Amino acid sequence: MEPIDLKKYKAFLFDLNGTMIHDMPYHVNAWHKVVQSLGSNMSIDAMKQECYGKGEEMLERIFPGKYTLVERISISEVKEANYRKDFLADLKLIDGLDVLLDKASTLNIKMGIGSAANNLNIDFVLDNLHIRHYMQTIISGEMVTKSKPHPETFLRCADLLKIPVEDCLVFEDTPKGVHCAANAGMNAIVLTTTHPVSDFKAFSNIIQFVDDYTELSLY
Repeated sequence: MEPIDLKKYKAFLFDLNGTMIHDMPYHVNAWHKVVQSLGSNMSIDAMKQECYGKGEEMLERIFPGKYTLVERISISEVKEANYRKDFLADLKLIDGLDVLLDKASTLNIKMGIGSAANNLNIDFVLDNLHIRHYMQTIISGEMVTKSKPHPETFLRCADLLKIPVEDCLVFEDTPKGVHCAANAGMNAIVLTTTHPVSDFKAFSNIIQFVDDYTELSLY
């Protein structure tokens, strides 16, 4: 495969979970404990497939009509607090991302986060890893009315950065996220932390698959 010229893009937009940090197993396990405690016999593999979007939306998919929105938000908040406690000791950037962030910053490539994660989880990552200064915009799941694959998340990032969509490159790890990028008119690089390459056959906006950021270069 020909090397990708990342310097031609004016903005990098990052999903968070599974893209900047490898924490999806922690989310899956935390949610699996929750849904089991609520009476579901869902397998861990099925749980993995459901772990996208806002927590309250996911609970409605699994338990349609069983809980009010207020109840679902409360359940989600408890789960997220447990996730942060369990993951803190292992919190780190995916290999090579620190170098990419630093080099992109020196090249004046704007950067932002577009994630379904809530504000507390985003703050948990940015502040514990001391990388907030790299991000010119942050769009959380609490800041959008329509979740991925609707393009609102990445379109709002581009709008706030004042960068045309065709000049934005998205970093994602899920088909829903890549679909969101496609709907926004943006190319994507896929981190294979969460899904195999075969799960992305439907998308033509992917320019590269990588295991981590050491496979990418801005030099």
